[in-house]
Amino acid sequence: LERRLEALRTYSGHTGEYPGTDGQLFRAPLRTSVESLARVWNFAGNDLPTRLRRAGSDLTSDGYRREQAVWAGTGLVVGGIFAVAVLSRPGTSSAALVVIVLIGGVVGSAARDMWLARQIRARESAILTELPTIADLLALSVTAGESVHGALERVTAVSRGALSEELGGVIASVRAGHSVSDALRDLGEHTHVAPLKRLCDALATAIDRGTPVAEVLAAQAVDVRDAGRRSLMEEGGKREIAMMVPVIFLVLPVTVLFSVFPGIFAIRLGFS
Repeated sequence: LERRLEALRTYSGHTGEYPGTDGQLFRAPLRTSVESLARVWNFAGNDLPTRLRRAGSDLTSDGYRREQAVWAGTGLVVGGIFAVAVLSRPGTSSAALVVIVLIGGVVGSAARDMWLARQIRARESAILTELPTIADLLALSVTAGESVHGALERVTAVSRGALSEELGGVIASVRAGHSVSDALRDLGEHTHVAPLKRLCDALATAIDRGTPVAEVLAAQAVDVRDAGRRSLMEEGGKREIAMMVPVIFLVLPVTVLFSVFPGIFAIRLGFS
């Protein structure tokens, strides 16, 4: 009996669930449908695990696909409601109603991908904002006599934020048996924030070659602050250009109208 129970557990994927129980009959078709949908239309691209990691999400690729299927289903429902509202009008073709429903599903799935992209941008912006302060704290800790690993542990213990979570992953990788330089290189390879990648590469190279890490960290901190200053200047230039649009198309016409209209009115009174 024990051998048969063990065989059943092995057959059910070591989950402790037997086939046909606790929704197992529904879970397999749902997984197959989601995988088929992902093959037909690869919503988030081939780098979905990388994008989820960049967003700081705990979802797996299958979990994201299921969520995207739910969003698409919600879009289909909303499209169906809108189609029913349109159906009450005479002369509406059935093909147009089907197209409305399908558009709702497409918009729902695309909305989930856009939300993921927004999460990625927000997280990378937070990392770029926190990076100068974290680099200064690391430089101070190493200058005070801490090792790189000890400095990382001390900084992550006193700080909170997206970058602290990434450095916490580096510490976890070191505790799992990897070297500090390999863990830093792995963080640099998976990040799309250029200043953080340069910092990780410089630290890993300094550790491998025996270069004084404090000097490298101090130089990188200055570089990160310069990059942050350039980024702020670029953002300010973009905002300044964006402010010109309402000024030119809204404020300026109204100003011209208020300055010209009294003159035109006075001219008309003079002729009359």
